[in-house]
Amino acid sequence: MRFQLLSMFSRALSPNKSEMTSLKSSELSASLPAPLPELSNNHDLITQMTKQLTIDEGEVLHAYQDHLGYLTIGVGRLIDKRKGGGITKEEAAYLLQNDINTRIDALQTKIPWIKELDQARQGVLVNMSFQLGVDGLLKFTRTLAYIKASDYAAAADNMLKSKWAAQTPLRAERMAKQMRTGKWQFGY
Repeated sequence: MRFQLLSMFSRALSPNKSEMTSLKSSELSASLPAPLPELSNNHDLITQMTKQLTIDEGEVLHAYQDHLGYLTIGVGRLIDKRKGGGITKEEAAYLLQNDINTRIDALQTKIPWIKELDQARQGVLVNMSFQLGVDGLLKFTRTLAYIKASDYAAAADNMLKSKWAAQTPLRAERMAKQMRTGKWQFGY
């Protein structure tokens, strides 16, 4: 299941070859480091700079304000738009695939029967867990019971009666339709 979802995203998210080293699908897994741009053939220089900058900048695994008040993350990575910071499309794709892997793993652990669903219906639960968190999704006990029983129409109807649907109606309508039909829904 995880490989099937990743291969769908991999086709849509191929990196710019002039900016990134070539990627194999296995390199997009959550357990491997992000591919690095080819900036230098001197691996020793990169190793030493990594060590030095990690000490000098520190490593913070969430957004924080640097000493000048600009948003930064990781090892001194400026992400503040006011100063031209941010991430590349390739970095965003890598992070997204890691997040998808994490959600799939968590859902397969907490509701193992998800593996028996078709991909589109699994996708609904992954999508909802992005917005609600896995624990938030698990509070949809009636909806999940309907899904487990393969009563997809009742599950879709129940999804649309929730506070989640009131807060994000277009997304909820698409996810309910995807649950009802078993066909992927994209766009608004």
